[in-house]
Amino acid sequence: MKVLVTGITGFAGSHLVDYMLTLPDLKIHGILRWRSRTENIEHFRDKVSFSECDLRDASSVRDVIEAVRPDRIFHLAAQSFVPTSWTAPTESLVTNIIGQLNIFEAVKKTNLKPRIQLACSSEEYGLVHENELPIRETNPFRPLSPYAVSKVGQDMLGYQYFKSFGLHVIRTRGFNHEGPRRGPVFVCSDFAKQIADIEKGRRAPVVRVGNLDARRDFTDVRDVVRGYWLALEKGVAGEEYNLCSGKAWVIKDMLDYLLGLSTAKIKIEVDPTRLRPSDVPVLLGDASKFKKATGWEPTIPFEQTLRDMLAYWRER
Repeated sequence: MKVLVTGITGFAGSHLVDYMLTLPDLKIHGILRWRSRTENIEHFRDKVSFSECDLRDASSVRDVIEAVRPDRIFHLAAQSFVPTSWTAPTESLVTNIIGQLNIFEAVKKTNLKPRIQLACSSEEYGLVHENELPIRETNPFRPLSPYAVSKVGQDMLGYQYFKSFGLHVIRTRGFNHEGPRRGPVFVCSDFAKQIADIEKGRRAPVVRVGNLDARRDFTDVRDVVRGYWLALEKGVAGEEYNLCSGKAWVIKDMLDYLLGLSTAKIKIEVDPTRLRPSDVPVLLGDASKFKKATGWEPTIPFEQTLRDMLAYWRER
C-alpha cells in the first residue's frame, strides 16, 4: 500500500510515520518544502521517500500525486499556530485552504481513488457554551481566529468534494495533542522548554505565560496519529470525527504539574504579548462517535505526555 503524508516534517506528521513504520507492507512517501526543517525526520529518512513540493503550487502537487499514485493520503500540512494567524491571516487562509484544494483537484484529475484523511481542528467550534459540553460533531462552528476559519474551510471543502465528486474524505477534528517534538510555540511545549532552559541556567527563573484560565482537552500525539490511521481503515467516507480524551485540563494545572517535576525555584509572570485578541475559554470533546466506528481509545495518560515533553527539552 502506498501512503502519502503532507506535513511529514512536522510534529504530528513525524509521529504518524513512526507509527506506520510499525505496520507491514507500506510504502511511505512524504512531501516537504525546500526550506523545511528536518530534525523530526532524520531518524527515519532512509526508510521513507520524499518529494519537494509547495502545496500552494497546483502543478507541483499534481506532479507528486501522479508520481506516487497513493492509496492513502494523510493531509497534515498547515499553518497551525493560532497567534500567527492573527499576524498573517492571508497566508494562513491560502496555505490551509488552497493547499488542500490543490490536493483534491490533483486527485480528481488523475482519476485515483485514495482514502484521504484531513487533519481538521477543534478550534473550528470556537465559542462553545457550557450547556454544549462535551462538544459533539453536531455542535455549530463559531470560529474565533483566522486559523479556525481556515480549518472550517478545509473541513467544509472535504465534505463538499465527498458529496460533489465522490472523494473518499474523512475529517478528523483533533483537539489539543501534545508530546515530544511539539514546537515551542505551543503552550505545553513552551512551558516545558522554559523550565528546561531555567534548569540549565539559560534564562532567569521565570516562566512567562498567557491566559492560564483556559481549559483544554489534551491527548498524546502518539494516540492521535494511531487514530488518524484507524480513521482511514474503519471510518465512514464523508464523516467527521472528534479525536479527544474527553477530559479538560485548566492550563494553570498543567503548568503546576510541570513545575512539580522540577526542583528549580520558578516564578510565574503574565506576558501581555501572549494574550490573544479573543480566546476559546473551554474545549472539551466527546469522541464516542469515533470510538464506536473504530474502537480507538487513548492509552497514554496526559501526565506521562508532560513528563516525556519535559525530558525531550532537557535533552536539548
